[in-house]
Amino acid sequence: MEAINRLFNIKHPIVQGGMIWCSGWELASAVSNAGGLGLIGSGSMYPEVLRTHIQKCKQATDKPFGVNVPLLYPNIEEHMKVILEEGVKIVFTSAGNPKTWTRHLKDQGVTVAHAVSNVKFALKCEEAGVDAIVAEGFEAGGHNGREETTTLVLIPQVRQAVKLPLIAAGGIGSGQAIAAALALGADGVQIGSRFVATHESSAHINFKNSVINAKEGDTSLTLKQLTPVRLIRNPFFSQVDELEKKGGSVAELTELLGRGRSKKGMFEGDLEEGELEIGQVSASIQKIQSVQEVFDELLAGYRATMNRIREFQL
Repeated sequence: MEAINRLFNIKHPIVQGGMIWCSGWELASAVSNAGGLGLIGSGSMYPEVLRTHIQKCKQATDKPFGVNVPLLYPNIEEHMKVILEEGVKIVFTSAGNPKTWTRHLKDQGVTVAHAVSNVKFALKCEEAGVDAIVAEGFEAGGHNGREETTTLVLIPQVRQAVKLPLIAAGGIGSGQAIAAALALGADGVQIGSRFVATHESSAHINFKNSVINAKEGDTSLTLKQLTPVRLIRNPFFSQVDELEKKGGSVAELTELLGRGRSKKGMFEGDLEEGELEIGQVSASIQKIQSVQEVFDELLAGYRATMNRIREFQL
């Protein structure tokens, strides 16, 4: 815990996922103001839109915040230029090689974390010189690992392999889950889905409601031939599922996916034809809350869990 708090200069070792179409300046600043680390999700932004979000976040909080940069998206060089020009000191990268940008960012005084889904890439992060690793299990929403390794299995394996500060992600949406992640060897947690269903999230209200209405088994990992992604089952998901069962080619899946599916679903609220990225923990999210209310519940749940554990003797 202390390693993450010191590294990012935050009060609680809770990092908000930098999710496309959900993580604008309002969410990031609210998380930072609550004592965690807020992240602006740059994957859904043009460079100048990202600049605006960074500037607004600076006005809304005097606490540390960062930017999440998925390396598979276009305009990465322009995004990095904006980030450095605006003086952002924390960058989380994902979906790409950590060696590509880590040294350049660190030479500019930026603290760098990189997200992985297996031990092999965690070791590559260590070689690349990142400051922290996010190890994300199969339960997570959005882009995911091909190995389908659960958080419960992944965190101890990564902890054994690397010495860097370790942030657990995937399936974490409660104080109990935070306690479990720390017990497995993590130094902190990253939470995405729980923050989607907040007032400050930039997700469309239709998508927020679909999250709080989701039940056990309503999400699945799909598009494994392209980039695996966990989605809520809806008519678009069914089209993908049917094409995959027929043995559809990469070209056919790419054509079906088209452009702007995630924007259509998460930002514009099209629950029929949009891509609805969310984690398995959505089945436990029952209401839309403020970020501060979420933090209050997370911290109370963590403390209650730790008190309960102290009563056990093996």
